[in-house]
Amino acid sequence: MDTAPSGRPGPTAAAAAPPSRAGRDLTRAIPVGVGLGALVIASIAFSPRWWYLVAAGAVAIGTWEVFRRLRQARFRLPLVPLLVGGQAMVVAAFFLGARGAFTALAATTVVVLVWRLFLDGVETAPQNYLRDVSISLFVLCWIAVPGAAGAMLADGEFGAQRVVALILLVVCSDVGGYVAGVIFGRHPMARAISPKKSWEGFAGSLVFAGIGGALVVVLLFQDHLLKGVLLGVLTVCTATLGDLVESQVKRDLGIKDMSTMLPGHGGFMDRLDSVLPSAVVVWIVFTFIVPT
Repeated sequence: MDTAPSGRPGPTAAAAAPPSRAGRDLTRAIPVGVGLGALVIASIAFSPRWWYLVAAGAVAIGTWEVFRRLRQARFRLPLVPLLVGGQAMVVAAFFLGARGAFTALAATTVVVLVWRLFLDGVETAPQNYLRDVSISLFVLCWIAVPGAAGAMLADGEFGAQRVVALILLVVCSDVGGYVAGVIFGRHPMARAISPKKSWEGFAGSLVFAGIGGALVVVLLFQDHLLKGVLLGVLTVCTATLGDLVESQVKRDLGIKDMSTMLPGHGGFMDRLDSVLPSAVVVWIVFTFIVPT
């Protein structure tokens, strides 16, 4: 049996063997990816603000997947505050913008601190309190905070375009990295964390997303193409780092995927890992650099 770095049983060698050099079963991954893209288009077809529902659902599912895996690893996290707090952040962002999202985060933090204190009852001293609270706040900042930022992309006159920009840039990064990694990949970027990720793939992501960002900013927002290139480069950096962060989390937990919800992709978080941090940088760029 394989053993994960944490000492817990990891996936077997047979399960870990990828169906392709890039580690994906494309016959299953492509239809699922198309379906997710169709969901995005449907959510903004009538009103970009419907995107908030997609964001709220993604935050809830991602939080549940991570909570379930952490519970299997015997962490004691307060599920109700994590789920309700994540939804509160998205809802507050809908009505009050960034100020509302921050207020919901602050309130949820206080609730988590108190809830975990008495999770085992008032007569029992909490065990591993600092560890579990720290991980709970990590989950909030990993999933709910970027989810709220991504939801706020739908605000304003150009809400639909900003949502499309996020998805297109993440797809460009993913496709560019996949193609260049499969064809040219020779030098691992972070072998100990994600052996499949190469510097050649990263370069491919930069090329694809840089071109995609320039086209998006020029065609959808009539702004300078260099701002689009900057947006593409920043998206690649955050998407790549997001993927590495989730890979390390899974490595710590001794698992291959967060779940089997999405055939060919793994779990919802296995698709959101690059989207969530990218949503933050895209929201920042469209708020301060490419005002819309």
